[in-house]
Amino acid sequence: MKLTVRVQQEDFNLQNEYDALLEEAENTGAVAAFVGRVRDRDTDTPLSHLFLEHYPEVTEHEIKRIAHEADTRWPLTACTVIHRVGLLGADDQIVLVLTAGEHRKAAFSAAEFLMDYLKTQAPFWKQERFTDGREHWVEAKQSDAEAADKWR
Repeated sequence: MKLTVRVQQEDFNLQNEYDALLEEAENTGAVAAFVGRVRDRDTDTPLSHLFLEHYPEVTEHEIKRIAHEADTRWPLTACTVIHRVGLLGADDQIVLVLTAGEHRKAAFSAAEFLMDYLKTQAPFWKQERFTDGREHWVEAKQSDAEAADKWR
């Protein structure tokens, strides 16, 4: 499996990443794509921006580990995971997961598995900052934990 994992501040271009994914992926019959964006509100007060932190190298290593686990569950021809860090405003792209396989079910399942992992286990810390000046660190959601439990 061709694997690309990047944690970066810069935005990404979906078409460029899709093209790069397929450059070396042989016998690919399906590609599943997920692009996560920063919502402008999760409460009554609009979001000013998010601030995301991570541990360099540790985070990338963990994402690679779970991508390899996905490949053992569903044979993939290629996989790209890009997660942004730093200051992100509302409507900014925050995460990209591309999974490629011979068949659609592998691509879809692997993409969902990776996103559930990124939401619950990947070493990122997210702080929400609101237009009224409040800020707080985001805690894990029960619904995300329940989604991840189905893969155990």
